[in-house]
Amino acid sequence: MIYVIHCLDKPGHLAKRKELLDEHRAYLGTKPIDILSSGPLLSEDGSKMIGSLFIVDAANRAEVEAFNAGDPFAKAELWQVVNVQRYGVRSGALSDHESALAAAT
Repeated sequence: MIYVIHCLDKPGHLAKRKELLDEHRAYLGTKPIDILSSGPLLSEDGSKMIGSLFIVDAANRAEVEAFNAGDPFAKAELWQVVNVQRYGVRSGALSDHESALAAAT
């Protein structure tokens, strides 16, 4: 199942985000979950990071929540808001991934 994790940083926490960035990237590098896409959310002018977005493939919501809880950003309470939602892919590159998963089951 594909999930989207949408996280918004607490205001004024850009320095903390930058401080934890290498640790966050190292965590993602351990491949704790099947990450289809991830990256920072940016301010409208693109000048600063204001949050994170992940698109992941997981067996269930509990797996997604465990992944998120293990992230150094979450442990440091960087995020003010975290939303986890199932995602129904209809078109684009991820639709090929979901179609292949459906065929395999």
